[in-house]
Amino acid sequence: MSRRIFYIASLFIVFLLVADYSATAQTYTIRGMVYDSSRNYPLEAVSVLSTSGKGTVTNADGYYEIEVTEKDSIWFSYLNKPTIKFPVLKIYSPLSFDISLQVNVPTLKEVKIRPRNYKQDSIQNRVDYAKIFNYEKPKIKPSITGMGVGFDLDEIINMFRFKRNRSLASFQRRLVLDEQDKFIDHRFNKALVRRLTLLDGGELDSFMRIYRPSFTFTKMAGEYDFQYYIKTAFFRYKRGLMPEAWLKEEEE
Repeated sequence: MSRRIFYIASLFIVFLLVADYSATAQTYTIRGMVYDSSRNYPLEAVSVLSTSGKGTVTNADGYYEIEVTEKDSIWFSYLNKPTIKFPVLKIYSPLSFDISLQVNVPTLKEVKIRPRNYKQDSIQNRVDYAKIFNYEKPKIKPSITGMGVGFDLDEIINMFRFKRNRSLASFQRRLVLDEQDKFIDHRFNKALVRRLTLLDGGELDSFMRIYRPSFTFTKMAGEYDFQYYIKTAFFRYKRGLMPEAWLKEEEE
């Protein structure tokens, strides 16, 4: 009987602790650009708001950063016209959540956008989202103290937070994929491809979409091999050939 009471009391304590942990949400930063309907011109002074009550405005380059929690949703407002709300955990690209508003810019001033530094951005993203990048599925871990061997209570509690664990794992996958996409964009950039192929405009966009290399190849290839790939891909493009089979298998 006493064991049963102890077991029920233990479950009750764990339930209370889980509820207390759920009330404390991790904070991190969503960042991106806001453009007009043509996606050619950044918009200044757009309000960026969260359901937790925090807010910011875009700067002269259309750039914004806002601190949120995993339970938040954010929305944008310009000229008193709000957008729909975007739940933070469903934002596919939190490191660069760009959006275009249904606004026309009739008179345009000269816009100068400072080039982003990929390495600095990548390091900063790892710092801002350290908890998400380092997330591991909770499991029972023994802990050694002066009183002997026990178990990590935090990990036991987290094992029962199923919705939170699924959300964090999904968010982690999106962050990793977003980071990999940015690395590919960094190496497989328009300036390099244009210089090697002399393509421009729609043809350049089409070529880069069809022959976009995989993350694994982009990471492992040296500069010579990477440029040789672009030249070979251009040779195939001119003859109407699709990317080589090994590249598709590697992507899968």
